[in-house]
Amino acid sequence: MNFASDNWAGAAPAVMSALSRHNSGFAPAYGTDPLTASVAETFTRIFEREVAVYFVATGTAANSLALAAYAKPGGAIFCHRESHIQVDECNCPEFMTSGGKLVSVGGANGKMTPEGLREAMAAFPDGVVHHGQVASVSLSQATESGTVYTLDEIAALKAVCAERSVPLHMDGARFANALTTLGCTPADMTWKAGVDVLSFGATKNGCWCAEAVVFFDLEAARGFEYFRKRGGHLFSKSRFVAAQFDGYFEDDSWLTTATHANAMASRLADGIRSKGGRTAWPVEANELFPILKRSQFDALQAAGALIYEWPAKELAPDHAPADDEVCFRMVCSFATSDEDVDAFLKVLAEVG
Repeated sequence: MNFASDNWAGAAPAVMSALSRHNSGFAPAYGTDPLTASVAETFTRIFEREVAVYFVATGTAANSLALAAYAKPGGAIFCHRESHIQVDECNCPEFMTSGGKLVSVGGANGKMTPEGLREAMAAFPDGVVHHGQVASVSLSQATESGTVYTLDEIAALKAVCAERSVPLHMDGARFANALTTLGCTPADMTWKAGVDVLSFGATKNGCWCAEAVVFFDLEAARGFEYFRKRGGHLFSKSRFVAAQFDGYFEDDSWLTTATHANAMASRLADGIRSKGGRTAWPVEANELFPILKRSQFDALQAAGALIYEWPAKELAPDHAPADDEVCFRMVCSFATSDEDVDAFLKVLAEVG
């Protein structure tokens, strides 16, 4: 009953097979090998247009370096107040952007709204040197609340970006999970909706350590290789990152693993609700945030469930946890089994 994080799962079989397959022989270093070039072409095919792709090891590096490409002196980067770049990246975006200021934007269910974004950006009027400059906007897909922006919602945020001529960045740490939820194409969820640069996450969905910065704005990608090198993310043996992506994309393995993880989360949510529990936010990807009695939570942990308390912020009073309740996070992965879900729900039924 390991629902601690999708980061706890190992690598998917297709990824491990590809790593082994591409391990023999010699290949040029620093991303000049044929496999890296081939995988870059795969990204172009998947996104239905020419893109510039740069491999990195972590999501934090992908986010921070992508935002650095659009940095300005006194720059302000707008993001949801619970976003990963705001809460969980140890000021790396600020560091990599040479002091960019992260500006929090509120919004229910982990999502920014166009109105909230426009209001936050209004505090940084153009041409007023004292306040700095609007530099970029970053949204998380899926969000830190386990919800997913619709295509219309992404486009609406892009419209606000266009009012101030700033780029839209997508933190896609759980990109595949959001994609399978929407049932659209990668192009639909990114550049066709107005995204300029994407942090393409694969580690949480079955890779070992494989993330990519994908530019749809090719002009902005010029010189990015220097940001990556300076940030310490130019791999000498880049073919092993490429190998992970090769296995990840093979036979649409990445969509299969994401679909499975989402399905496991939905099964858990349905089972929890059937036993009188509820979730803090809609369950739209592979994360869920149940609210149960404290006694139930303690019993589940005692039975071996790896789950963690989570702050239930911005919930309506009639939906927020009561004094005897607790909100906690559960994350499913490609490795989550029906047996894991059944075991959790069995314990929950027994403790009533």
